[in-house]
Amino acid sequence: MMSRRAFDLRAYAERAQRGPCFICEMIAGNPDYAHHLIAQDDETIVFLSKYPTQPGYALVCPKRHCEDLAEDLSPAQYLALQTVVHRLSRALKRVYNAERIYVLSLGSQLGNSHLHWHVVPLPKGVPYEQQQYHALMAEHGVLEFSDVEMARAAARIAAAYDALTD
Repeated sequence: MMSRRAFDLRAYAERAQRGPCFICEMIAGNPDYAHHLIAQDDETIVFLSKYPTQPGYALVCPKRHCEDLAEDLSPAQYLALQTVVHRLSRALKRVYNAERIYVLSLGSQLGNSHLHWHVVPLPKGVPYEQQQYHALMAEHGVLEFSDVEMARAAARIAAAYDALTD
């Protein structure tokens, strides 16, 4: 059983609403917003979540700050991002032998406004009552991984991602 720690949702919401865009800060190289990188190209960045509720919990984001899927992305840009989401999903499935890959986009104009997709492997054998939203909710705690463990996970996912062809 993996160790979980309580997650301070109030502090997280405060940072998301009042702080700078964490994705833009990470891309700009601000060490306070560093994440474990899985992949990137000219338009897109893929990295592990700092607050994983499942092993391999990753995010896919356009590098350019955009906030509205319907208004800020052309159909071609959207499809390019979804190609990355699909490729990451295949890599996560291989690394974690996942039963399913959850994909969702969260955020709003009030916080975490930079468009991004959460791509989360659901391990096989998780009881039904701990799947779906329950498996994604930080209210149930976030997994504790050391920086070394996160770096290893990012490297394993990156190797699987790189081995795939679109």
